[in-house]
This record gives sequence, structure tokens and C-alpha cells, in this order.
Amino acid sequence: MMKIFVNILISCVFVTLIMGCASSSPSRFYTLSHTTAPALTLPATYSVSVGPVSVPAVVDRPQIVVRGGPNQVGIDEFNRWASPLKNEIARVVAENLTSMLGTPRVTMFPQSTGADASYRVVIDVLRFDSMPGEAVTLDTVWTVRSTKENQLRTGRANVREPVPGNGYAPLVAAHSRAIELMSGDIADAIRVFEKTGK
Repeated sequence: MMKIFVNILISCVFVTLIMGCASSSPSRFYTLSHTTAPALTLPATYSVSVGPVSVPAVVDRPQIVVRGGPNQVGIDEFNRWASPLKNEIARVVAENLTSMLGTPRVTMFPQSTGADASYRVVIDVLRFDSMPGEAVTLDTVWTVRSTKENQLRTGRANVREPVPGNGYAPLVAAHSRAIELMSGDIADAIRVFEKTGK
């Protein structure tokens, strides 16, 4: 009798697992994108290395983290970043700087050592908040180091970008726009280095 009960219990658990797997939502994957038009200037001869980029531990995960209130976040298992968030940010900043500065010589650290780059860009993301249907907040401290003069310029970008629409695609697009604004500040710092020679 006990054996029959155990077999029925195992069958019920197996059916439940199969039904759970069959009814789960498929995961969706998102990437940040650059939206900057190419600069209408002569191509630059200097090079730029972007990275490392650090992000807060709460968002340093494959799942997209959304803010539910001042002290609450939600981790969405089915909406994920296609690659680590710090890599996504570094890639988009590099693409933005390529367009903004008119130089194809922009690389990502650590894929290149950056030792021979004219400028090194380091980004510390303090906040990367996502509020679907409302806004995103990007708060960063960035540093540009001129390797030739061994001098630094540091800035802070605190950007709040509205999210026009529900869902994750408008949310990710808003983050891309916020990163573009920060990239513009970094590009301006590099232009100042180039203009002043220090």
C-alpha cells in the first residue's frame, strides 16, 4: 500500500514539474544601444580606451532590476540583459565616443590593455534605477586621464530620463539616452584636453 502511495506521489510531482515548465514565460533579452549621429568633423588621430566600468551590486546581475519604491526593488527573471550590464555600458559609451569624437580608435577595457591609448575613461555607476512607465536614473562619476600629460578630468553625470510607454523596450531605450548624455560630457572633457594640450 505504501509503495502505491509513493508511486502516486512521484507521478504527481513529475506532472506538476512538467506543467510548470510548459507554462513558464520565455525569457526576453535586451541590449543598450547608441543613438549618436557621427560627428561632422575631421577624423581624430587620438585613441580612447573605455573601462573599467563598475555598477552597483544590486543591478550587477543578468536580470533587469526595477525599483518598486524608495526601499524596494524587483528582479525580473524573464527580462534580462543580453550581456553583463557593465559590459553593455562600456560598449555603448565606446560607440557613442566613436561617433561624437570622430575617431574609430575607441576600444573597451580589458579587451585592450589601454596602455597605448591617448585617453583612458573610467566610469563608476552609483545609481542605475529603472522605473517602468516612469523614468530611469543614471548617476555616475567618470574620470578621463590623458596618458600623454598624465592629468585627470573628473565629472559627475546625474541624468533622469522619462520612459514614454510601458514594457522593457522603452525602459532600455531611456537608459540608452541617459548614457548618451553622459557620453557627451566625457567627449567634451576629451575635447578640452585636445584644445588646451593638458
